[in-house]
Amino acid sequence: MSIVDTPERRQLRELTRAFVTREVLPHLADWERAGEVPRELHATAAKIGLLGIGFPESVGGSGGDLLDSILVTEEIIRSGGSSGLIAALFTHGIALPHMVAAAGGQSGGLLRGRLGGGQLRGDDDLIDRYVRPTLAGTMIGALAITEPDGGSDVAAIRTTARRDGDHYVVNGSKTYITSGVRADFVTTAVCTDFPGSGELSLLVIDKGTPGFTVGRRLEKLGWHCSDTAELSFVDVRVPVTNRIGEENTGFLAIMQHFAAERLSLATQAYATAQRCVELATRWCRDRATFGRPLASRQLIRHRLAEMHTRAEAARAYVHEVAARVAAGEPVVTEVAMAKNVAVAACDQVVDQALQLHGGFGYLRDAEVERHYRDARILGIGGGTTEIMNEIIAKGMGL
Repeated sequence: MSIVDTPERRQLRELTRAFVTREVLPHLADWERAGEVPRELHATAAKIGLLGIGFPESVGGSGGDLLDSILVTEEIIRSGGSSGLIAALFTHGIALPHMVAAAGGQSGGLLRGRLGGGQLRGDDDLIDRYVRPTLAGTMIGALAITEPDGGSDVAAIRTTARRDGDHYVVNGSKTYITSGVRADFVTTAVCTDFPGSGELSLLVIDKGTPGFTVGRRLEKLGWHCSDTAELSFVDVRVPVTNRIGEENTGFLAIMQHFAAERLSLATQAYATAQRCVELATRWCRDRATFGRPLASRQLIRHRLAEMHTRAEAARAYVHEVAARVAAGEPVVTEVAMAKNVAVAACDQVVDQALQLHGGFGYLRDAEVERHYRDARILGIGGGTTEIMNEIIAKGMGL
């Protein structure tokens, strides 16, 4: 039996599929044009328990573990949703884990297969003010790490936080922030020493705080329904009580939670590939050329078979690595490999799926066209393919 094929997870899959069919598919095209999903969607997903999957009930979540989160992500895309929708609706998956882990005294978070856990202590106030409302769908959070001149070099962060009594004074800027336009708060990586020192902390900064400005909405190739923003901080005073964990522990916390983010992106990649195989197969069965269905031609059948093989192989490997992460194994190299394998499969499959759709695949009305655009970010977000290769090389002792 597959690790995601248990009676409970089959029910979770059915719940997710029903949610997409009822709440997403009738409106997704409009959200793509609007550039964001409505706040009401968060509340709806929370009400049926999807928004809190992977977060313990002790902090307002629905329980479950990393594998349950992967299942939900996979099913949303395979039911006709998109990776852009995942990014918009589940941004809290990268905005909240650091708070939950700090409050539970576990810096590993999803690396231990379950967020938080144990008796809450230390950061309980952040749980009540941010985690519970977000998991209830009444608040939206974002994570701000990337800076205009920093890219994937987290240690080079230059946004500073200078201690001034019971506050930090924050100055700097962030870019490419998912849900940055709609977010009520931003979990922000700041340098608590000199810029670029690598001594990082995480602060929760509320929208509306004087000096905190949400800049222009960034227009993107894909993920159109996921709003993305630039953020600016000019002498922003943030209470020390809004610090997550101890000072100068931010770099380790960020690195630890990258594993969950990368596995989520890997899941989005193989699920997008699987969905595109389904779309292309359906099209080739229905579309006739020169008096015969496309699927009747050996060349087409073999191409579909190769696409299906790549997607299923990527899914199997991501599941294997995710199970090891959920068991608490330190598999940093394998996580990087899983992301690269899934992204490579997605790139190949989506390209071929659009080709098989012909001229229709190039139209905005074609679902495969949206997946083609959305897929391009998956090899960039959460650490580029090149960064993943560097991690893999280090794991090889090179």
